Amino acid sequence: MRRLVWVAVGVGLTIVVIRKAGDVVDRYAPPGARQAAGALNQATTVAKGAKAEFLAAMREREEQLRRDLVGDVDVDAVREDRAKHRASQAETRRQRAAAQRWADEPTEDPEDDANVPYSFF
Repeated sequence: MRRLVWVAVGVGLTIVVIRKAGDVVDRYAPPGARQAAGALNQATTVAKGAKAEFLAAMREREEQLRRDLVGDVDVDAVREDRAKHRASQAETRRQRAAAQRWADEPTEDPEDDANVPYSFF
């Protein structure tokens, strides 16, 4: 209940402050300042609308190009298959590289203990 009271007090104070600020602006701002602010607000609204329209048209065109390029193929499935294929290729390359490194190393005879300064036997 106390929270509700404080919320109501906050809302009431906000309304009072906004009205008083509007009176101060009307009193001290030069004539036409509110009209200029309204024009700026209107220009901002128009710009936001143009941006939203542009983005919607861009998404629509992208979808059309994708449909023309790949047809009715599920693009997400193709991407998943491509990722799996690349992972398997990378694993194959790692295995080949490991095998190549092992093949390039000289082999030593484990029975040749003549050069070892210690022995466990």
